[in-house]
Amino acid sequence: MPVARPQVETPAQSDAKPGADSGEQPTLGSGESLAAQARPVVAMPQTHVEIKPADVAPRQSIRAWNKRWTGRLTGRSQLPLVERVLLARGVSGPDAETFLNPKLSHLHEASLMPGLDRAAERLLDAAKQGEAIVIYGDYDVDGVSATAILFHTLRTIAPDANVRTYVPHRLDEGYGLNPQSIAELCASGARVIVSVDCGITAVGPAKVAKDAGVDLIITDHHNFAAAEVGFPDAYALVHPRLASAAPYPFGELCGAGVAFKLAWRLMTLAGGAGSQRLSEVWRLRLLDMLALASMGVIADIVPLVGENRVMARFGLSRLRSVDIEGLKALVEASNLDGEKIREEDVGFKLGPRLNACGRMGHAKEAVELLTTATGARAIELAQQLSRQNEARRSLEKEIFEHACDLAQREGMTSDDRRAIVLAHHDWHPGVVGIVCSRLVEKFCRPAILMRDHESTCHGSGRSVEGVSLHAALTDCRSHLTQFGGHDMAAGLKLDSARLAEFQAAFIDAINARLPVSELVAKAHYDTGASLDEVTVENVQRLEALAPFGRDNPSVRLRLVGATVAQRPTLMGKQNQHLSFVASSPKGRMVRCVSWNAGAWVERLRPGMRVELFATPRINEWNGRRSAELEVVDIAEAP
Repeated sequence: MPVARPQVETPAQSDAKPGADSGEQPTLGSGESLAAQARPVVAMPQTHVEIKPADVAPRQSIRAWNKRWTGRLTGRSQLPLVERVLLARGVSGPDAETFLNPKLSHLHEASLMPGLDRAAERLLDAAKQGEAIVIYGDYDVDGVSATAILFHTLRTIAPDANVRTYVPHRLDEGYGLNPQSIAELCASGARVIVSVDCGITAVGPAKVAKDAGVDLIITDHHNFAAAEVGFPDAYALVHPRLASAAPYPFGELCGAGVAFKLAWRLMTLAGGAGSQRLSEVWRLRLLDMLALASMGVIADIVPLVGENRVMARFGLSRLRSVDIEGLKALVEASNLDGEKIREEDVGFKLGPRLNACGRMGHAKEAVELLTTATGARAIELAQQLSRQNEARRSLEKEIFEHACDLAQREGMTSDDRRAIVLAHHDWHPGVVGIVCSRLVEKFCRPAILMRDHESTCHGSGRSVEGVSLHAALTDCRSHLTQFGGHDMAAGLKLDSARLAEFQAAFIDAINARLPVSELVAKAHYDTGASLDEVTVENVQRLEALAPFGRDNPSVRLRLVGATVAQRPTLMGKQNQHLSFVASSPKGRMVRCVSWNAGAWVERLRPGMRVELFATPRINEWNGRRSAELEVVDIAEAP
């Protein structure tokens, strides 16, 4: 019986599946409707329950074979499974209906974002007057998608607009607005420069632009420390977390999400003062921009709740029908043509190809692919990105093995040094961020890897749940020449001569935040369940929680009362995967699959009582649909 192949590129795997068209008629900037593909509408029972402290509370952790598991839901076992999962995630009552059935009307009014109207008015005027506009992007998926959103929006509003794009070279210029690059753009005739996915801390580059008489508009979503360095003196600052008289209702947008909001406002402004109705052509184009934004949402690992969830859900459903030749070529090169595109397809296929361009070469080619590339050029670029991604994967494996060896030899995997900080002259700075994620998964502690080149260490870091990487770097900022990012991921640069003192300071900062007791692989399940509840109907209802990602992870259940019904079998070309059947006390038999768990074959014995930590799935074979479990961990039952 065929099963879905496992995705093994990154440690955090999404696992949503598509549903049928919802039949919902969402609107965007128009009173008219437009059918959009979405997962099935799920009706909640009329009797809603409210969360009580006795129902949702930390539980005693369970040590399974691979990880320590904790669950939140302690009661309400009489509720339907989907309601128990939502309750465990803090969602109940009317909020559950909204969560399961999001609508485009749930997006907040774009003008509520601080600085956005001022930015939109200046850009619209520049586009109509033929002033030279430069969109200054970033080299990751979020930045590339955001760049494409503004480019296509301005060209839709004013087909002859004098607009071009610029993306810095990861190795030569590094992240963010570069003073020299800004000066060169100003000297080349730019009258308006608009940043996307960067710039909120670019005080120096903003001064360069202002001194040159160029209007700099900054749109960003990254963390900032205004108390220490102040904000850039720019024409407009657009950021969802900037303080204002009426703060923006959702502060967790990615860069592409901010760009989408700006694009939406540009179109409504261009359609007439205060107009919310758009022509059919413009409305379809704005939905195309929503598809681009969904890639940024997924790839940048922002919380998949609120507006991010709406953008991801409706944007993903439109990715295959977007009228952008380069994106179509990328979809085909990723072997996704003919399929609905899900969040894991962005995370494991489209996103890595776009990122590989910036990591292994220059992201300007990814920007070209999503903006101006057509015909043979679009196909050529898409295939080139696929080749670069393969090269990136090989290099990543090599650096990971080297970094593991160094971390262990230098004592950075011990209890008294709870962070990994390493630099090496052979490491590619475009790949070290991915390797950091793998180190975090393996050693359960924050990791920073850098390339030591020409007296400068330049690289990236990743953190663990509950430990802010940005805050730790802020504590060590006296040792750094540059840094920025999020709680979970950041980039940094420092003089090589200060590496040792930075290592010591950063490890101290992490030691103060990360107790020894937390140096263990941790995972969470939503609620306990029985094998009798693993039915096609229940799994379909759980799929309505997708798209899955940060703050809305794939559903994990703790299946109790299970017995191994027969001897497990190995699967895969190298026998690395495991398949077995579990049975409930009532005799229900459920097929279980566990990826990369071939070593368990000798531990699982027929008749053995176990608890399964698993994600429920639908398996389709010869027109027959059945519910099964993707087992991620096992604990022997008492």
